[in-house]
Amino acid sequence: MEKVNVNGIQLAYDRRGKGTPLVLLHGYPLDHHLWDDVLPLLEDTFDVIVPDLRGFGESTIADSSPTMDDYASDIAGLLDYLGIQKTAIVGHSMGGYVALAFARLYPGRVRGLGLVSSQVLADPPDRKEGRYKSATDVAENGIASVVATMTPKFTADEKLQSFARASMARQQPAAYIGALKAMAERIDSTPLLSSLKVPVVIIHGDSDALIPVDRAREVKVALPQAHLVEISGTGHMPMMEAREKTAEALKHLA
Repeated sequence: MEKVNVNGIQLAYDRRGKGTPLVLLHGYPLDHHLWDDVLPLLEDTFDVIVPDLRGFGESTIADSSPTMDDYASDIAGLLDYLGIQKTAIVGHSMGGYVALAFARLYPGRVRGLGLVSSQVLADPPDRKEGRYKSATDVAENGIASVVATMTPKFTADEKLQSFARASMARQQPAAYIGALKAMAERIDSTPLLSSLKVPVVIIHGDSDALIPVDRAREVKVALPQAHLVEISGTGHMPMMEAREKTAEALKHLA
């Protein structure tokens, strides 16, 4: 991977293909390898930029706790470094929250938005409290409990569970803690939807155990022009569970 200094951290990224710029953001608590299976299906259409969010993968983390705006600012800095003014930006799960923050902060830089297994709502109070408890548990006991709890929720596919488990296990505890707090404090992005004048693609598995497919349907109701793809029998990892359908949907952003 290449690395660039931005906002006081080193941000790692990979870049493949040619065509319309497309940023793919991974979810929590994973890294850019989440997109490996689908990348070969996108390279003929897109100039794909695949970063590790701060603290995850090969990217470093700052001493202070990040916000969703910080993650989004990192991506803006990366695009500045690459000389890319406008891009389609797609986020998986927490990466979707970052993509929404990017669209709010840098609307002139967005040529398309994709939400994969994500949502626009903020955390309700009980969920927010749960994230802070998880952050405290990670700080005191490490990441093992989160890895064990989340693995079966990503997918019912045992091979992909092994991938998720290994991916989560190699992440830094500080990245978990920072991301949990950032997710807990994120704002409701529903008001942003009415301002979007760019293509929007929503991809969601109807068997997602982490974020219900109803969250995707609610975005479609609020944004009728969005392209919603529900994938039957698919969990929280459609880019791996149904890579052809995921790639076909993402090409609406070209």
